[in-house]
Amino acid sequence: MFTAAQRATVIPPEPPTQPRLSLTAERATRAVLDGGWWPRSRDPVAELPGLILALNERYGPIRQLMLNSDSWDGRFRRLAVGTRVVRAGWFSTVDPAMLIATTERGDQIDLLVVPFDVPADTADIAMATAADPGNQLRAPAVLAASRTEPTAARG
Repeated sequence: MFTAAQRATVIPPEPPTQPRLSLTAERATRAVLDGGWWPRSRDPVAELPGLILALNERYGPIRQLMLNSDSWDGRFRRLAVGTRVVRAGWFSTVDPAMLIATTERGDQIDLLVVPFDVPADTADIAMATAADPGNQLRAPAVLAASRTEPTAARG
């Protein structure tokens, strides 16, 4: 259940940061993921505005996000980003390694969420794999593979 404060539209107190994001060059019908995102923290108010602005620029206005309810240090129903308000849904059933964004047109964008505290080389491998239009792995498998891939294999 959400408190009155959580139901209110959240206005981020700081300007959005540039997201660490890797997206497919073009939407591939066979790809499982549309890209990968590596937030800097578990604070959704600090992390999501920059991501939303980047996704708006690439895919058009984002209407809604769905995130795992246990992976973030706070929840809210609505987030003000620029001149728009984006709805957020928090679900225990959404994989912690996923973020699902929906555009105003109804397009779904599936992003790998790389845990903020993983090493940079692991995050780089995971985001590159998630943004590969030929990738057939789901988000948890991408993370598992990126954690075990030797650094020398990146070339």
